[in-house]
Amino acid sequence: MSNIVIEAVGLGKQYRIGATPRGQRNFREVIANAATAPLRNFRRLRSIADPARMGGDPLVWALRDLSFTLREGEVLGIIGRNGAGKSTLLKILTRVTEPTTGYADVWGRVGSLLEVGTGFHPELTGRDNVYLNGAILGMDRPYIRSRFEEIVEFAGIGAFIDTPVKRYSSGMYVRLAFAVAAHLEPEILIVDEVLAVGDAEFQQRCLAKMDDVAHGGRTVLFVSHNLPSVQRLCPRSIMLHGGRILADGPSTDVINRYLAGGAREAHPGHWIDLDEVARTGSGLARFQGIRYSSGSTRHQLQPFTRGRLELGLTAVSNVSRDVNLSVSIWNQSGTKLINADTTALGRAVALRQGTNTFRLTIERLYLKPGAYVVGLWLGDRMGETLDRIESAFRFEVVDPHPERPTVRLDSRYDGPVACRFDVAEV
Repeated sequence: MSNIVIEAVGLGKQYRIGATPRGQRNFREVIANAATAPLRNFRRLRSIADPARMGGDPLVWALRDLSFTLREGEVLGIIGRNGAGKSTLLKILTRVTEPTTGYADVWGRVGSLLEVGTGFHPELTGRDNVYLNGAILGMDRPYIRSRFEEIVEFAGIGAFIDTPVKRYSSGMYVRLAFAVAAHLEPEILIVDEVLAVGDAEFQQRCLAKMDDVAHGGRTVLFVSHNLPSVQRLCPRSIMLHGGRILADGPSTDVINRYLAGGAREAHPGHWIDLDEVARTGSGLARFQGIRYSSGSTRHQLQPFTRGRLELGLTAVSNVSRDVNLSVSIWNQSGTKLINADTTALGRAVALRQGTNTFRLTIERLYLKPGAYVVGLWLGDRMGETLDRIESAFRFEVVDPHPERPTVRLDSRYDGPVACRFDVAEV
């Protein structure tokens, strides 16, 4: 059995909301801090003496009682909604921050790519940062020099390698940071969702490189909202929710649970209340309810392959505004199959102040029989997210002719989307 390279036991991380981190201070700040220290100490003493006066910044647990092990050569995906604790966990594993409770032991050189802005010194050039990161990983200068051209070629920023990285765009920064992390042969590679900053072609190259790293016997820990990539790259995944591990096992099973976790079973033709579902966005406008139907009594309004799908939506807004609206449909493997977005129609939806009702119709639903999850998004004309619901509800697509199936159900031959086709000899 391979050796354990990461062991987390009872990890917890607590933050004080509103607290300002203490960093380096200049001389003027030191003098101002000393002058105000007596008043701050007096207030702190009064708070201790009278708990009713405490009223301090509230505390929040980003991680709570989290334990897992990762063995040499394993590839582990970590998924979860925004605020689940994924990035906090990676910061603890890479020693960027310390846990409040518990401990995490890591054996081996760690190459990490966290959020944009970590790992590089902004005043140094790209070349200098490559050598600096290699030295931190314990590499000698001749070895780094032998890999330097490969790193620059992968990053695709050769013309700017002698430019200070503070002048890089976020995409340039991420390309170089990933190239350094992956090519200096760390024993453990930790990658956060920051890859979303890069373009599609670069993301594919990064995934291919991580696949090479994994097949080379090294350990990879990958955090992403891109569920198909997690499923392709990671045999095992962990799902975080509220700072705790909710599921740990084969990626397919964990992803299915993630998609189904916030999605309720719903019957066609009945309104579904969306007030209590998990959501993100500014909340200036938000979805209130939704219902679905095939528009046909043929299958008790149940959607069927190559049939119609009608969605009724209600949304509330605090003021009148023009918005973009999209409805997405995902399969149980986390692949987005349909995205019906008003942006593609070249027009916006007018929201009045108060409650609004809409109907969205998909004329032909080319989905094979099975279970699907519906996601909703509402944004303003500038692209700001007003309301996003990743899992509004789950529904079933049925076969229109169960007595003589028109869609093959054997997964060996099926893609996720049905199509109409014919074959003729010529």
